[in-house]
Amino acid sequence: MVWQPRAGYRAATDPVFLAASVPARPGERVLELGCGVGVASLCLSARVSEIALTGIELQPDYAALARRNAAQNGVAMSVIDADLTALPEHVRNRNFDHVIANPPFYASDGPQAQDQGRDRALREQTPLADWVDVALRRCRDGGYVTFIHLTERLPDLLAGFSGRASCVVLPLAARRQRPARRVIVQARKGGRAPFTLLAPLVIHQGDTHPGDGDHFTEAVRAVMRDNAALDLAAMARA
Repeated sequence: MVWQPRAGYRAATDPVFLAASVPARPGERVLELGCGVGVASLCLSARVSEIALTGIELQPDYAALARRNAAQNGVAMSVIDADLTALPEHVRNRNFDHVIANPPFYASDGPQAQDQGRDRALREQTPLADWVDVALRRCRDGGYVTFIHLTERLPDLLAGFSGRASCVVLPLAARRQRPARRVIVQARKGGRAPFTLLAPLVIHQGDTHPGDGDHFTEAVRAVMRDNAALDLAAMARA
């Protein structure tokens, strides 16, 4: 259970998908860039015990909610008020086993949201290339960087990882035979495996949404309701 702003940015399914795809193990260190109110990190901690969580959040009000949410869920999480391009020294001097992020989706010159907090959460002000660069710098060799973003930004993400990490991409499609609108990109720092594009994960059953209810597919319901993992490495081997 989490507190979220009544009128600001509110987490939906993306942080849950992001958390499900992180191959963390107990004892590992996880850094979330732009953690908001902490939903992705808290979902990950519910699945993987004894991980060390650090969140970076630009907006102090959201960072305060992330601390409150972590405390009320009994999760030890350090949340730092900072711009990801100007991390405090004690973070710059650390490496993490996993770095995760759900960057803003919309262009910097796009329409401005009425609520300032929502606008800063959704509209890109820091270039996506900087998100990728910071994530890779803070990730240990052999560790994993996992992002969720719009499919149209996949070329930019792959360009940032090129020559520095091997990548597996999981497209997310709302329904069968619909274009994938979002992607999960998982990069292994220093990896040399060939690029892998997985079959799309279909989110909803049927061709339309028949009234109230989520109507998730079986695989997605397991993630959303039963805390199942999305094992991208296993999908790549199948």
